[in-house]
Amino acid sequence: MPSEQPSTPTLHRHRRFGSVTVLLNARARRAPGAAAKVRAQLEAAGWEHAHLRVLADGRGLGVALEQALSERPDLLVVGGGDGSVTAAAHRVAGTSTVLGVLPLGTANDFARTVEIPDDLRGAVRTLVEGHVVDVDLGRTGDHSFLNAASVGLSVAVTERLTPRLKRRLGPLAYPVATLLAYRGTPGFAARLEFPAGDHGTLELEDVLQVTIGNGVRHGGGNLVGPDASIDDHLLDVYAISRGRLTEHVSIARFLKDGRFVEHELVHHVRTPAVRIHTDEPMPVNADGELVATTPGTFRVERNALHVLVPTTSRAATWDGPDLPGPGGDGSHGGAGPRLRV
Repeated sequence: MPSEQPSTPTLHRHRRFGSVTVLLNARARRAPGAAAKVRAQLEAAGWEHAHLRVLADGRGLGVALEQALSERPDLLVVGGGDGSVTAAAHRVAGTSTVLGVLPLGTANDFARTVEIPDDLRGAVRTLVEGHVVDVDLGRTGDHSFLNAASVGLSVAVTERLTPRLKRRLGPLAYPVATLLAYRGTPGFAARLEFPAGDHGTLELEDVLQVTIGNGVRHGGGNLVGPDASIDDHLLDVYAISRGRLTEHVSIARFLKDGRFVEHELVHHVRTPAVRIHTDEPMPVNADGELVATTPGTFRVERNALHVLVPTTSRAATWDGPDLPGPGGDGSHGGAGPRLRV
């Protein structure tokens, strides 16, 4: 869990990473004009060796990520929204490659979770001056999620979050899409089972949404729980039952600070794994992408991903083991990972 720790060993500021690949999704809301700024700022920091590639269409991101990772870069930087970052995290997890993030999307919930600055200059500074931590990753089937997976209302919200709406309204697109989706979303029955045996089975009727949080924020800044962390090796699971509109407005008032879990219509538990059954198969939304259907098992993979964050961030720590150094055996001493220089 997050705590005070010795920082990653000091390495040469401009050449900490022997190989750096930067992929920018040009379809992200804040991507226009970003490539030239990123290139100029990296060169000014002495990172002329970074290979920058701009993807005209986000649909080519998967192939571009596979190609980039086939070269085993020390640092892979992704510029885009949460969907792009999660796609990279899915492929980087379990490797020695470090993930860097340039938040160019609408919500940028993961970047906010690990305290990466929202402005481009600050985000690039994090690449140059930050340190490496390891964070948890949510899994369901063959898919991953950094922030949250969910069933119910959030799926209808995702369907209404068109690129046009996000471009026009920015972060306000999320509450607007939620209002549009609310009245047309029926309730459903759900059974939540806990493979670790830490909770009894929950049988719920007339549910509006079930959310499984790996990170801290989702849906444009909403908290998944008051004690949520992306480094606690637990999922925050909450289910909201249907009720009167005034009751849901009351819940919505506290989504930003996590106190919504205290409402009588909300069931909230923390667990390393949950299996969800619904009366009919339902789509699963993972970080804004529809990836599967229920029933499904959701679990946390602890310390699955190495991420570059600001030295001031307390969102996560480095738990090890050390990454390979120049000799390939990782034996260098110190409190954090040594990266090839």
